[in-house]
Amino acid sequence: MDFSVKKLASGAGLFLTRAVQFTEEKLGQAEKTELDAQFENLISRADCTKHWTEKIYRQTEVLLQPNPSARIEEFLFEKLDWKVPSRVTNAELLGQYMQDAAKEFDLGMPYGNTLEKVGECEKRLGEAEKEFLQTSAISFLTPLRNFLEGDWRTISKERRLLENLRLDLDACKTRVKKAKVAEAKAAAEHELRIAQTEFDRQAEVTRLLLEGISSTHVNHLRCLHEFVEAQAAYYKQCHLHMQELQKELGSSTFKLPNAFALNSTNAIATPSMVTEGSSSPVETDTLKIEEVQAPATGTRKARVLYDYDAADSSELSLLADELITVYTVPGMDSDWLIGEKGNHKGKVPVTYLELLS
Repeated sequence: MDFSVKKLASGAGLFLTRAVQFTEEKLGQAEKTELDAQFENLISRADCTKHWTEKIYRQTEVLLQPNPSARIEEFLFEKLDWKVPSRVTNAELLGQYMQDAAKEFDLGMPYGNTLEKVGECEKRLGEAEKEFLQTSAISFLTPLRNFLEGDWRTISKERRLLENLRLDLDACKTRVKKAKVAEAKAAAEHELRIAQTEFDRQAEVTRLLLEGISSTHVNHLRCLHEFVEAQAAYYKQCHLHMQELQKELGSSTFKLPNAFALNSTNAIATPSMVTEGSSSPVETDTLKIEEVQAPATGTRKARVLYDYDAADSSELSLLADELITVYTVPGMDSDWLIGEKGNHKGKVPVTYLELLS
């Protein structure tokens, strides 16, 4: 019991001594042992690394999981060492809704058939997103979190200890200066030597930890490369899925029953409007590209954004970055233009072009 009281009193006395030393330094009434310039640079570099690593980590979390409630739930699961449940992505959910709607609207009809195809593509996009999220969490987020929760906590702990030992050292220096009696001065100098040794030892430990920030940068650089690779692979996969969908939709043709044929003003015809022998515009002969004449005016230049492989002889294959001449013809679907390059002519999708003035 006496030992505990003495230990508590000693701890309180040490705390008070440090508080007094700190206050006097702030008031300019006591000297402060300064660290060398190289040491101060290491501290500044470490603080800068922690600051920006934390910001990048938090914003990457938001990028990968925009829902704050979901982030909190995942955090709790990790802290409790429970397995984080697999989540359905928004794209997967949209795709499922589209496919369910397609069954209700009849897969044999244009709208239902297209909903089915787009829904399947959305599901593939969702699966690609899920793979990207998992890869990024492992290769990028986890190393950053390990630094913040591991290495940085160790550095912070050792820096606090170094600061306490510096306060003790400077307090000893103050006592040596104030000592008048030879015996008291000798005791103060002995305390000063011990405090200096402890401070120097702790400074060396802290310096080694701070110098390790260079290795942290190398590790984070490697992780950053992996994150970029994962992101590039994800967007490439999404682009390929969308290209395949565009080709599939562009090559699809549907014939509507006469009773629901579209008139020239795009209004739905009623059964009474359809006479015997008449035909729907959808059922008219396929546009013959070789018969299409370029208008005297209205042609424009366009730059090709992506490679495009013609689905049939009426379309024109494209290569990214090439320049072509484009124009429209009456009655043509607004999603398409007539493109010309050299002696070749054919339909080209508008979404693959950047129209130039």
